[in-house]
Amino acid sequence: MNRDHGMAAPPLSMNGTSGMHYGKKMMMMHMTFFWGKDAEILFSGWSGRRLGGGMYALALIFIFFLAFLVEWISHSRLIKPGGANNVWAGVVQSLLHAVRVGLAYLVMLAVMSFNGGVFLMAIAGHMLGFLLFGSRVFKRNMDILSSEKTSDLPPMSC
Repeated sequence: MNRDHGMAAPPLSMNGTSGMHYGKKMMMMHMTFFWGKDAEILFSGWSGRRLGGGMYALALIFIFFLAFLVEWISHSRLIKPGGANNVWAGVVQSLLHAVRVGLAYLVMLAVMSFNGGVFLMAIAGHMLGFLLFGSRVFKRNMDILSSEKTSDLPPMSC
């Protein structure tokens, strides 16, 4: 035991992983980025050793889609301006915010698998989503110069 919180930190192995015991099963957690299809991403058993490269590819596509969806929600205009019912618009806006934050947390948890492929797909999904929905590439000049709000939700900030 140490003086900080009464618990000792799990020891690191030579390959940068840390082990934690769950019942009789030992779970390894990477503390550095690694490459390979043998990673557990988001759910126990999903994209692990038993399921092969096809599930890993599906996991990468899923993470890309989640990151892309976060950007789409962040830059969308789903609530019609000038509506009479501000309460309903506020509820919808709050639900959109909750969905966006939930999806962003799922992407964050997937990246915390420390798999290099997952990290790159999350970045690629955010990049393509921003390119299509948030950048000036597909906007008319009048849209860029307008002082009107460009999305229903405020920008994400840390």
